[in-house]
Amino acid sequence: MTNKKNIYWTCQIGGWTFFAALNLFFFKLNYSTNVKDILNYFIWLPVGITITHVFRYFVLRFNILKYNIFYQIPIVIVSGFIKAFLFFTLTIGIAKGVGIIDYEIDVVAAVSNILSLTVIFVFWSLIYFGFHFFDNYKRTEIQNLKLEANTKEAELNKLKSQLNPHFMFNSMNSIRALVDEDPKKAKVAITQLSNILRNTLMMHKNKYITLEEELVLVKDYLELEHIRFEERLYFIFDIDPGTLSLNVPPMMIQTLVENGIKHGISKYPEGGSITIHSKKHDDTFVIEIINTGQLQPHTKSDSGFGLENTMNRLKLMYEDKATFSLKNLDNKNVISKITIKS
Repeated sequence: MTNKKNIYWTCQIGGWTFFAALNLFFFKLNYSTNVKDILNYFIWLPVGITITHVFRYFVLRFNILKYNIFYQIPIVIVSGFIKAFLFFTLTIGIAKGVGIIDYEIDVVAAVSNILSLTVIFVFWSLIYFGFHFFDNYKRTEIQNLKLEANTKEAELNKLKSQLNPHFMFNSMNSIRALVDEDPKKAKVAITQLSNILRNTLMMHKNKYITLEEELVLVKDYLELEHIRFEERLYFIFDIDPGTLSLNVPPMMIQTLVENGIKHGISKYPEGGSITIHSKKHDDTFVIEIINTGQLQPHTKSDSGFGLENTMNRLKLMYEDKATFSLKNLDNKNVISKITIKS
């Protein structure tokens, strides 16, 4: 607010000083001037500032800046004429009162001066209204961006909050299967689950984490699932070291790995494999998860909670800079691919 006031008063004083000096300069080019003539133009400065400042008070008092532009236009024109009339009357009155001028102003000259001044005051109003219009537009844009960001943040938090219960449900099922069959492995699995939950609770607070942090979670999860599947599951990490420091949404890769096991590997008695690739080419970061399985023709490519969640999060966080695809790589494997452009 203080900055706007400083700008306003700087423009007021500087603008009216320039206007008076400019008129005095052209007057001097056409006529011989004396001290009285110079003093006459100096009267313009306080009178112009006072009239426009009072006008500004009424504009703010009656919220004219919030009016529709079709109402503002006639207000600017009519008020411009009124301000011009007051300016002319006051400057001539003061000049005569202090003895600066002693001649009479004829009607034609008075009307001509008032009309010329009307243009000046209309121009002043256009600058003032225009400044506030663009300032309000900028403020509205910022508010809209903040609202959009808050909305996206709320949606992302909702999606992330859905991931933890989903992950917990599948992990607990894995452990439950081990309790009677192998209690020792069940204890190991519980310890691993505890580590995973501790990491996910920390990750939940972040919008992005590094690929390296995400892979720690994925490895713990695969180790946990390996206890359940034993020889029916094996996994490979083919990671470009240059991508480890790049950011990814928390639990996104883990969700796709979980989806690959649930909808792919678990369907095959002999089990299968999961391979995670990462690479970066120029400004494109690519993550691929290849798992044993097949998408059936009648199955939607976005079936499954994890895939729908992945697409929604990518859209919210990256808009058109990220893409996700799921398709059959060959007659034995399915590939999930995330592409993020910087």
